[in-house]
Amino acid sequence: MYQKLEEPKPPATLLGKYIKVFLVVALYWFISILTVFVNKHLLSSESVKLEAPLFVTWFQCVVSALICFLMSRLSKLYPSAITFPEGNPLDIDTFRKILPLSILFTLMVGTNNLCLKYVGVAFYYVGRSLTTVFNVILTYMILKQKTSCSSILCCAGIVAGFMLGVDQESLTESFSWRGTIFGVLGSLALAMYSIHTKKALHHVKQEVWLLSYYNNLYSSVIFLPLIILNGELEAIITYQNIFEFWFVITMLMGGVCGFAIGFVTALQIKITSPLTHNISGTAKACAQTVIATQWYNEHKSFLWWTSNIVVLAASAAYTRVKQLEMLRQHNRSTAVTTQKA
Repeated sequence: MYQKLEEPKPPATLLGKYIKVFLVVALYWFISILTVFVNKHLLSSESVKLEAPLFVTWFQCVVSALICFLMSRLSKLYPSAITFPEGNPLDIDTFRKILPLSILFTLMVGTNNLCLKYVGVAFYYVGRSLTTVFNVILTYMILKQKTSCSSILCCAGIVAGFMLGVDQESLTESFSWRGTIFGVLGSLALAMYSIHTKKALHHVKQEVWLLSYYNNLYSSVIFLPLIILNGELEAIITYQNIFEFWFVITMLMGGVCGFAIGFVTALQIKITSPLTHNISGTAKACAQTVIATQWYNEHKSFLWWTSNIVVLAASAAYTRVKQLEMLRQHNRSTAVTTQKA
């Protein structure tokens, strides 16, 4: 008997690929902007009034860890439908190797939410714009890797835009030195986290989701003493709306958004490229700033908007410069390999 051959699937059309990329980028924008606004509502809105920013961050880590745990269990029950990398967060050797990165992760998400609590959403991007600058400095100090003059000029542009932004924001009622300092610390923590992530990924066989699972689980424990030291325990115990339905739903939404942003970020990089992801993130920050000024009915000066444009343009230029440098490095490596062959 002859076996019926399956007809080959038609190749995806160019229009289909464009639609797929558009939908993924749109999803990233939606989840990312929604996460910022939900967190801002939880951290400093008049309706919530809970003076416990680290507790809110802890809860989001717990939700993310629980989602990862659930996916890990379901992947074993339904391996054809759900995939999740194999790993044991309770393994002592794994804990010892990942803990330093989890501490940086805790500092990163903690200072990130503390910054968002004290500054407006419109200023949030500029307040945390020094990540690229710290990344260049730490790469030289830790990895001993030099940076091109073009990259340094882009970093100078980011610093100039940041300083102008702080100067203009200080003229408004929403300005907060505390929030600005937390933004700088958050940028530093993110840069350090990014550099040490490569080493940590080696210990989890390059599985990003497994590393996210470990970080959120370990951070859920690390945050507990920090919540007590920050004096939030009394605020949590005496908070009247702690078990109110609307508050629980909002907290769960914040936790799901915290997990979802990691998913859509990885998805956007997979469907497009790291360069496109950076460009998309920069454009998203611009849209987020415009939406925030309209949502909160904020009127900003010409120089304030100029600071945002300078930071966005310098960040985009840095991404382009690094992409060209990587391309030249790849071409040189290819040429050397060809000559040896």
